Amino acid sequence: MEVIASGQGETRLWDIDEVRQWKAEKKSRKLADKVTTEKEAVAAFVHDGDYISYDLSSMVRGPMSLEREIVRQRKKNLWIAAKFTLLDTSILVGGGCVSKIDVGFAGLGKPLFRAIEEGRVKTVDWSNGTLALRHMAGAMGVPYLPTRALGGTDTFKHSGAKQVVDPFTSKVITLVPAVFPDVAIIHVNQCDKYGNARVFGPTISPVETAMASRRVIISTEEIIPTEEIKRNPGLTKIPYYIVDAVVYAPWGGHPGTCPGWYTYDADNLNEFFAAQNDSDMKKYLDKYVYGVHDHFEYLELIGIGKLMKLKEMETIREGYHS
Repeated sequence: MEVIASGQGETRLWDIDEVRQWKAEKKSRKLADKVTTEKEAVAAFVHDGDYISYDLSSMVRGPMSLEREIVRQRKKNLWIAAKFTLLDTSILVGGGCVSKIDVGFAGLGKPLFRAIEEGRVKTVDWSNGTLALRHMAGAMGVPYLPTRALGGTDTFKHSGAKQVVDPFTSKVITLVPAVFPDVAIIHVNQCDKYGNARVFGPTISPVETAMASRRVIISTEEIIPTEEIKRNPGLTKIPYYIVDAVVYAPWGGHPGTCPGWYTYDADNLNEFFAAQNDSDMKKYLDKYVYGVHDHFEYLELIGIGKLMKLKEMETIREGYHS
């Protein structure tokens, strides 16, 4: 294929055959109890320098409890796939965990913007859709996928995409490279102890993100019996053999919403967005991340009364429970 244009953004590429071999040797299909704590899961499966991806974001069924644990353990030099993101990058950057971001949407917060502007965090432009497409390519085990997005934009110039002459039509088409995250962190509605996970409501690419990744940590609102999974297997989105750890994390998406389960915590979000600089962000993290031992101490800090109120305020439940 003739390459006619290349984006100038830094791109992490993987040896697809090496990834396939690694998964064949390391990913077991044995039915094993994978329930563990956030502390143990992050310590075992998230390493300094990893490429990390997640499904959805802090505002809707995001893996917030896992992200707080990553900050709490002070992981470093992470490269983040920020597709459909919001607070996620701000918290991880605020905790000094991130060096690079593949940007679908960078996130929000003045401390984040300042870190990017000052060059403390490097960004590579993509789009939400093309980042999702890169995960689909990874899940399929192919080196790239074609798209009609990005072409003719400044985003293309600052991405790692390429434009080529389509060998079938002789027209110009954009190619985006596959991504194979070192670890995926995904918050779900229900999961059994083996890792069979159910996702209800809005999604982006939970299956593709999990399948593309070497290691997968699931946090879940509920741990349900495997007999329930077997009664209605069609509700299983992510199969057990992809998953490495299952973490019980009720209200794990707080301060965002888990549709059908609880709504946003506007007070906490306002406190977060009030951070104008690194010092303000440090105060937020000292209170809600470093100042608590784990997610359950975090929930105690928020207060059971507040949590139950958020649950009551989420009035639409149809379609979000099995």
